[in-house]
Amino acid sequence: MKRRTAREIAVQSLYQLEMNEASSSQEAIQSVLDAEADENEQFHQKVIDVAFIQQMIEGVLDKKTNVDQVITQYLTRWKVDRLSRVDKQILRLAVYEMVYAEDVPDKVAVNEAIELSKHFGTEESGKFVNGVLGNMLKEADKIKQNIQS
Repeated sequence: MKRRTAREIAVQSLYQLEMNEASSSQEAIQSVLDAEADENEQFHQKVIDVAFIQQMIEGVLDKKTNVDQVITQYLTRWKVDRLSRVDKQILRLAVYEMVYAEDVPDKVAVNEAIELSKHFGTEESGKFVNGVLGNMLKEADKIKQNIQS
């Protein structure tokens, strides 16, 4: 299984759901995943874990309010709604993985987000995502405690 590819598909799916202002219903999520499957040959090669993708998408959507609050705490002179849609989805996925995914080490979530931002974002996205998540990484345990309490 290639988790990098799974994360790419999750970011693309989250982006598509937001762009289309689709609901977070199972039908909307499945529709987006079906569209991604049609466009992505790795789905057909069964190289990726579709359940992992779906878990990430559903998790981000379910915890979006908490995740956005965490992101807001670490944005300097920015608000979540001012972020590019791509950067926002990448940060949401990374924060979700850092806070809620027990099988993903925090540093892996950060490194994956930086790579995704370089791939999907602008020239400055990698530096921006690195800065925001780097500050979060220093306080990851505190963030997790605050959310769980």
